[in-house]
Amino acid sequence: MVSSHSDRNIKELIQQQYLIIGKSQLVLDAVDVLLQVAPTDLSVLITGETGTGKEIFAKAVHGLSKRKKKPFLSVNCGAIPENLLESELFGHEKGAFTGAVDQRTGFFEAANGGTLFLDEIGDLPLLTQVKLLRVLESGEFLRLGSSNIQQCDVRIIAATNYNLDQQVVDGKFRQDLFFRLNSVHIYLPALREHTEDLTLLVDYFGNLVCTKLGIKFEGIADDALNIMKSLPWNGNVRELKNIINTIITLEKTPYITSDSLRKYMPNVLPPSTGQMFNVTSTNTNSALVTTKKTFNMNHEVEMLYKTLFDIRNELSDVRLAMSKLWEQMLSIKSDTANLNFIQHQELNTIETVIEHEDMTIAELERKMIVAALKKYAGNRRKAADALGISQRTIYRKIEDHNISDDE
Repeated sequence: MVSSHSDRNIKELIQQQYLIIGKSQLVLDAVDVLLQVAPTDLSVLITGETGTGKEIFAKAVHGLSKRKKKPFLSVNCGAIPENLLESELFGHEKGAFTGAVDQRTGFFEAANGGTLFLDEIGDLPLLTQVKLLRVLESGEFLRLGSSNIQQCDVRIIAATNYNLDQQVVDGKFRQDLFFRLNSVHIYLPALREHTEDLTLLVDYFGNLVCTKLGIKFEGIADDALNIMKSLPWNGNVRELKNIINTIITLEKTPYITSDSLRKYMPNVLPPSTGQMFNVTSTNTNSALVTTKKTFNMNHEVEMLYKTLFDIRNELSDVRLAMSKLWEQMLSIKSDTANLNFIQHQELNTIETVIEHEDMTIAELERKMIVAALKKYAGNRRKAADALGISQRTIYRKIEDHNISDDE
């Protein structure tokens, strides 16, 4: 009993130190694995949806390891263009390619003796996966443009929200690299899987923002908390943090009510007199259970995004497809008028696009990217999936079209 009490105290202290909020069994299970693997040099694979705290756990693994006094570097593999990724990871020599005016130290070399966190590992190109496997197995790598073998001692922590098992089956991820990275697996649950932690999380983030504003956090109303427990939280803890920060800051209130939730989350919340959402959970994805027609409408919208890019070379066909689909969605919309919490913003966006008959393909492409980003609250991965393009492509398109975060 003494040992169990002592272990519990240690867990609580570590959670406080690394800001791991939660007392649910799923969170405690993840902390257990963290404590077991941190003192070792084993590679760690952290999986979980966007916003579940993968980098927080990666920093905790490093901070509790013998490498804690050495560098901890984080690399988002999905945010770096493919043609630059190898140079960023392994470095390059002067003159290795056009624009390489100086020698560059890569992340592996810079993290020598420490830990390298490879976020979004599922986006790593196959050729780079081969070179990463070599580093993991031998500690050796080559800078671009050099034949001199470099040595490094780096612990790898990888993270992804992909199902890497399926990526292996689909030929998008090397099986040998998957086995090498997956020495120890830490699964971080989606927020909807541990809603019993919502009270702790709301208190933590509420106190955090109120302290900055110089006021005392007074909590959350019971009906507001119940609404939160019914939501899908696709952005998980990160989304929760942002909404609490927004409500308290803009409303200048230390107390969160259901009205304030409806004001700042109108596209996902039910009306004050309507039915609550019913949420079903899985280990990977959850969906809102509303009505069959609502689901069909959302599905049609998703298909529209994909269609626009598939037939981008024939603008007349695009307009025809959009017009027909709009007629279908208007019919569905009229049948579900009582569900005023469905995604009206998407329909209005598409209606606006249709009205502009003189748009070029580039203009249409830009508008659909902006619409997809709005739909998924700026989440570029989800927007890319909805559009049927890769994440690297959407990053490039955002830059090409000069799309800003506030559009």
